[in-house]
Amino acid sequence: MIVVTGATGTLNGATVEHLLRRLPSAGIGVSVRDPARAQHLADRGVRVRRGTYDDPAALLDSFAGAEQVLLVSSSDLGADVVAQHRTAIEAAVAAGARRILYTSQQGAGPDSPYPPSAIHAATEALLAESGVAWTSLRNGFYGPLDQLLGPWEQTGTIAMPEDGPFTWVDRADAGEAAAAILTGGRPFDGPVTLTPTRAVTLDDFARFASEATGRTIERVVVDDEEWVAEQTTTGVPEAVARFTLTMFQATRTGHFGAVDPQLAELLGREPRSATELLSDDLARRRAVRDPQNGRL
Repeated sequence: MIVVTGATGTLNGATVEHLLRRLPSAGIGVSVRDPARAQHLADRGVRVRRGTYDDPAALLDSFAGAEQVLLVSSSDLGADVVAQHRTAIEAAVAAGARRILYTSQQGAGPDSPYPPSAIHAATEALLAESGVAWTSLRNGFYGPLDQLLGPWEQTGTIAMPEDGPFTWVDRADAGEAAAAILTGGRPFDGPVTLTPTRAVTLDDFARFASEATGRTIERVVVDDEEWVAEQTTTGVPEAVARFTLTMFQATRTGHFGAVDPQLAELLGREPRSATELLSDDLARRRAVRDPQNGRL
């Protein structure tokens, strides 16, 4: 059996959907904080059990019978995330899992300005010490584009701190790749980099946005401290603004610029590009503004 945590989220939810296309549902289990949110999976024959990274006994029960366990990285920023990951790894080992997989991030390492990178590196060290086979899925960046680009549609500018090359990946592609690794014959020991084959910058996004809208969208570089001050005036807590700033600092110091063909090889096609993801984001925004016909 393959057991997946975080299966009601976007990333590992996509993984489960792709597993269902590859395996009988009886061979798939999910460990979720709220089983009611996974009823759609239970209705399709997936084993659904409650499990949280703060409850070792529940995790042990939800991992029972698993040959492989896919752990999603914790999103509980108020917790000791590495300790939570240690609890999950120990539960998977105790349950008899033969391989543990973990959703890490490209650029994982203790020397990055971006704090989650150190968390991912520490978790990978725990996996290496676990005594069982392990795979770390080092995905490219994903998430809300408005966090990356700001309110560019309203302002006509992408006014953000200095950046450098980074990879932006579709979570659906990352989820599909994880399913391919879980069900394939190749073991993929240790870290696996899963990125598009091309890195982008905010200058690229400004060009993509200009082409998509027929407007001129400019890239404006804002001083770090000036940007933090601007964010706080709009109600963003300073700690949140400074955390986001570290993402830009990490890109411009080269931590997220490397690319790898492995994702494309696993998918059997090129991953969806940043241009396509921006177009999808625009279409969603238009649909919200005008559900009848998607007009701006």
